[in-house]
Amino acid sequence: MNNSIIKDISLAPLGHQKINWVSEHMPLLNQLKTEYQTKQPFKGINMVITIHLEAKTAYLAKVLKAAGANVFVTGSNPLSTQDDIAAALVEDGINVYATYNCSQEEYDNYLNKALDCSPALIIDDGGDLINMLLTSRQELIDGLWGGSEETTTGVHRLKALERNNKLRFPMIAVNDSYCKYLFDNRYGTGQSALEGIMRTTNLSIAGKTVVVAGYGWCGKGVSMRAKGLGANVIVTEIDPIKAIEAVFDGFRVMPMVDAAKEGDFFITVTGCKDVITANHIVKMKNGAVLANAGHFDVEVNRPDLESLSVKPPYEVRKNIMSYTLQDGRIINLLGEGRLVNLACGDGHPVEVMDLSFAMQFLAMKYLLDNHHNLENKLYTLPNELNTEIAHLKLKCEGIKIDQLSADQDEYLNHE
Repeated sequence: MNNSIIKDISLAPLGHQKINWVSEHMPLLNQLKTEYQTKQPFKGINMVITIHLEAKTAYLAKVLKAAGANVFVTGSNPLSTQDDIAAALVEDGINVYATYNCSQEEYDNYLNKALDCSPALIIDDGGDLINMLLTSRQELIDGLWGGSEETTTGVHRLKALERNNKLRFPMIAVNDSYCKYLFDNRYGTGQSALEGIMRTTNLSIAGKTVVVAGYGWCGKGVSMRAKGLGANVIVTEIDPIKAIEAVFDGFRVMPMVDAAKEGDFFITVTGCKDVITANHIVKMKNGAVLANAGHFDVEVNRPDLESLSVKPPYEVRKNIMSYTLQDGRIINLLGEGRLVNLACGDGHPVEVMDLSFAMQFLAMKYLLDNHHNLENKLYTLPNELNTEIAHLKLKCEGIKIDQLSADQDEYLNHE
């Protein structure tokens, strides 16, 4: 065993089972593995991956290793790390620093341990790794070629760094790639958030009022899936264009302070903080369920929940903390307010993450090939790579599409 820090290496067999299962349903990554394991483009290159450590992420790490990279993996959320997956990766020769439900001190130590390899390339999820590089590990920046970011929240942080001239290496906003946000954020979050809620509560969505905070691509997906399950969906928004879009999509739209009175389930997907606060909580029904599908655990204000509770919160069921208000009403919080689809489930569907992680692989290849010519800026992947991924996915699914004839192409492109 390498110098990894994991919970228990004996958990590896179960982890291998999970990874083997997802690998059978990720044809894009399989195709990239087949193509690049002989070419070895990343041979000898140190790469740090900080993403939710579950089976699909593990398979991406294995594919990058097959392409020659020395891979160092950490988790990006204490409640999304699966200890059996971590053990399986260690057995496969990958360096892992992650344990489920680690403390903040342990979490920071794991990031530091991974960075000790002096990476040339990084994949981040949420921006914690970037933040560490720009603060306490600045000595590593000169050797860093660049990295990619998986999430909307992380891209927001990178845009702020770029605006303030604090971004010191090139980064690719994989989250902003069309093939990423169209499928991952909409179909992935839509299914996995509801899946995590249902798995944890064992309650029916049908016939309930589901309040979705935020109508970006993630909010669209959650609203669509909740509606498909028979819910009465209310959307809250701050953007008037997105609010009108939600109305035209058939949803009721209102401020959270009004929606608070009606909701049975509340799902936040904004990437902002204090989306649900004391002002809203005091208006909620007895038994209301709060869940967050944004990256950080700040969308539901936990200190407000705790201050309103007249007795210590208690775990009424695994991953459900109940808070008792002055008048006896119970408000339930799932997964400590962390990402419900990973804290309480297995994350996005495998087929969706096959698309997203193929984009991540190509982002690493793009940085490898172009880092000498890139500035310290935030980039998106060239659109032709989105098209390439879409074509490959269709091919893997055995789906054919039409092509323009020469006359049609001339007609569309005629000046």
